[in-house]
Order: sequence, then C-alpha cells, then structure tokens
Amino acid sequence: MVHIRIESLEEYAKINNIPIMQKDGIEFLTNYIKENNIKNILEIGSAIGYSAIKMASVKSDIKVTTIERDKERYDLAVKNINDFNLNNQITIINADALFIDLDETFDLIFIDAAKAQYIKFFEKFDKNLKVNGVIVSDNLSFHGLVLDDSKTHNRNTKQLVKKIRKYIEYLKENKSYKTTFYALGDGIAVSIKME
Repeated sequence: MVHIRIESLEEYAKINNIPIMQKDGIEFLTNYIKENNIKNILEIGSAIGYSAIKMASVKSDIKVTTIERDKERYDLAVKNINDFNLNNQITIINADALFIDLDETFDLIFIDAAKAQYIKFFEKFDKNLKVNGVIVSDNLSFHGLVLDDSKTHNRNTKQLVKKIRKYIEYLKENKSYKTTFYALGDGIAVSIKME
C-alpha cells in the first residue's frame, strides 16, 4: 500500500495553484460531519480529491460521491483516492454537475465548484438533499473581494464577485433553508433544509 500524507496533496495544490479548502475551513467541515453524524455526502467540484479524502477519512462508514468536470483533475483525484485506499468510500464522476442527474439522497451537499453556478447547483441538487440535510458552500468571501472589490481591477473577477454576492442574497432570502455564515477559510455558508 502506498503511504501518502495529506500534506503532500496540500503542497501539490499550492505549487500547482489548485484551489483546495483552506485549513480552518476543511477543519470546520470535517468537525461538522463528525458532530452531526453525516454519512452520505455529495461534493460538487472534486479538484484533486483533497476535500473528498478529508471528508471520507472522518469515519469508515461515510460515503462520498464527488463530481469533477476537468478530466486532468479527475484523473489525479482518482489516483489520490486510490493512494489513500478510499475507493470503497468515494465514488468520483467525471462530468459537468449541471448535466447529470442523481437518484440518491444525501445528508450533506458540499458546493465548491464554478462560483458563477452556485445558485444553479443549489437548485439542481436540492431534490437530492434529505429534510434537515445541509448544503455547505465554500469561497463566499473570495479572498476578501466580496466585502471589498476595490482590490481588483479585473473585469472578470468583479463579475464573479457580483455573482457570489447574488448567491449570498439568495441564501439569505431562501425560506426553505436556514443559513448561517462563517468567516472561516474563504467564507463558508451552512444551509439547513427545513421541514
């Protein structure tokens, strides 16, 4: 068996500029999974498999389904999941999450993919979340730019920040969910599905 350390994935992500969850963000997420006895997780945006590995490692009876559209990242995630010997807990799908339909229901859905599509992801997979289940969204601070976008003069980044702000408003106004925002990592929202 390959003995690989999670730090090597963190290092790889840093060197290759692959966005993975910040340390306090992933810690918050894994603690939430532990404390709320979460068993069945859907992740939108696998990247290199880092957060799926961290979530599955919480307990051996946790199942993670994760979706990644980028083929290169998907292949790397598959390799990493195998290296951590977690392929019996993690199912990874190479597809655009907006174009696939899943039948099962989940305790937790983790959205960490294309920021501009967050509302679409939320609405699409709402039917796959059980009542009292939770949707966790990452990157809502977007490196501090959501609070203050004067730090960037890039038009695309400004557009993206606008879309994240719109998503935050959407969460605040969504009466089917109770959302709490946390200033952890790169900004996290926890939205609990109401009865």
